[in-house]
Amino acid sequence: MNSINVKYFKASFEALKQFCETEGFKGWDPYDGLNSWVIQKTPLGKSRYFRLAWIQLFKRSPINLRHFFGVKKDYNPKGLALFLIGYCNLYKIKAKVEYLDKINFLASELLMLQTKGYSGACWGYNFDWQARAFFQPKYTPTVVATSFIGEALLDAYEITKREDLLATALSCSKFILEDLNKSYDEDQDFTFSYSPLDNTQVYNAGLLGAKLLVLTYKYNQDHKLLSTAKKVVAYVCKRQASNGSWAYGTLPFHQWIDNFHTGYNLECIYKYQEVSGDLSFQNYINKGFEYYLNTFFTKEGISKYYNNKTYPIDIHAPAQLIVTLSKLGLFIDNIELADNVLQWTIKNMQSDKGYFYYQKKKFFTSKTPYIRWAQSWMFYAFSYYLSEKNFN
Repeated sequence: MNSINVKYFKASFEALKQFCETEGFKGWDPYDGLNSWVIQKTPLGKSRYFRLAWIQLFKRSPINLRHFFGVKKDYNPKGLALFLIGYCNLYKIKAKVEYLDKINFLASELLMLQTKGYSGACWGYNFDWQARAFFQPKYTPTVVATSFIGEALLDAYEITKREDLLATALSCSKFILEDLNKSYDEDQDFTFSYSPLDNTQVYNAGLLGAKLLVLTYKYNQDHKLLSTAKKVVAYVCKRQASNGSWAYGTLPFHQWIDNFHTGYNLECIYKYQEVSGDLSFQNYINKGFEYYLNTFFTKEGISKYYNNKTYPIDIHAPAQLIVTLSKLGLFIDNIELADNVLQWTIKNMQSDKGYFYYQKKKFFTSKTPYIRWAQSWMFYAFSYYLSEKNFN
């Protein structure tokens, strides 16, 4: 990459960093509509169908309705975890005091935001969430949020050596193993549920749980964690299509194939392989990675959300590309793609105020500055990009 592009990307990141720090890492979320007084304080909130419709209204509207309906900016635990990993990556490039201060601040906030009453440390989102498959009250712990936060705390421990961070991160495995539901197949392989309240089989969610078990194994050498992770990896790999793709999950309305969840799957399977030394799933990674690159990214640098259409263009997709390439050790081999995608994303999806837009649709762009879905993900992605470039 030429020096002009390096400066362009660094300026983009600095503008994003300034925005997030000025906001104090608080903000809105695409799914936080149920925090509105309309849901919380009127009978309308008792209807499952109204909750579904209300979330979709807030998520899809080109106008930010939160000002009118009392939805306040707040910490999202998973968003804080992505920021935390990002600052850890920046600190590894250059050990600045400002990065260390942010690491300690974000890690301490995450410790305070734990959901209590479960077998191990766990976290959920800062809003009620009505999905088609289930309803999750605010802060119901999920395997997805807990996985990212556990990883973030382990990264922060490596820098700070704070024992409270290590102990909390290691206890996450108890939540995964003891509180989540398991769905078995005929080979006794299984996947984890999304939360303790449901029995869904969402492939990326199960794999994220397996990844955290593998990361935990590196510290306590408990072989049960590796054997459990292998069962989840096997369960998901058996459900890979012949072309290398995965549907989102097993339910009839979970049959879409999308960009960033494919990236999650590849990252998690690779991490199991890297830590365990078990190479028996390499062909699934190869086939999935080829499908991922060939399907979801155009020569112009556009990141497609779904396998079969361009729109909406979601900010999560280019962010996960950078992370997937870095974590699979394939960044340098695909640097032209990474640069192309990042350049298009900055040019088309970053505000002059520094934040990134949520989605570009065919006829309009959703510009609400979501803190978790957009800002934390791009901050996280930039930290991997800068780490690969060793540039800070």
